Amino acid sequence: MGKTLVAAALALRTALLEAPALVLVLTPSERQSNEFMRRIQELHESLRQPMNAAGRVLAFHEKQAAEAGKDDVYFRLPAKTRESSLQLHLDNGSRIIGLPASEGKVRVYSSVALLLIDEASRVDDALYRAMRPTLAVSRGRLLALSTPFGKRGWFQDAWHGPGDWERVKVTAEQCPRISAEFLAEERQALGERWFRQEYLCSFEDAVDAVFSHSDIQACLSDTVEPLFGG
Repeated sequence: MGKTLVAAALALRTALLEAPALVLVLTPSERQSNEFMRRIQELHESLRQPMNAAGRVLAFHEKQAAEAGKDDVYFRLPAKTRESSLQLHLDNGSRIIGLPASEGKVRVYSSVALLLIDEASRVDDALYRAMRPTLAVSRGRLLALSTPFGKRGWFQDAWHGPGDWERVKVTAEQCPRISAEFLAEERQALGERWFRQEYLCSFEDAVDAVFSHSDIQACLSDTVEPLFGG
């Protein structure tokens, strides 16, 4: 199970169990938001066929028809009231909305229960900063998932800098679904820099950088007095 599917499950769980909840999905492009929303909608559809967990599980209409006094476990799945490629509305008042990658089109939401940012390292800094205030009143959660994309941007700052983040790192070498043979082929095909970034979660220097990040940091000092005051 990949990180995107786990995040999609969290989005649906929030909508089902923390209603009425507003869940926002932010990605670098509208097409990616469409794909993320499709995962959520598939999960919702799969819940319409309850699976045996601890004893028999009944759908709500089955519970209503069951004999009184039985201890059957049941769950009423909130029904869809509106569905599109970028939205899922439920009759418990919850909404899950996939957002376009445009800073000017997202400043309409507030009291967000969960803000999910997929491929976070590729989401523009201005767009990220425009979304943070949506969590102010609700004190909602922010989940950012991504591989790195160079030593730049808000995602790199959040990973290496201060802040009340819970940071989780899982490399391809730790994933049992990916074979060592495949990774060896990828290392040869991509080269060491891209391989470390894509598969080992390594923040590498940007390919268009004139100076390396380490060289720039080595030039900085808090002890050197400025040449000119003021």
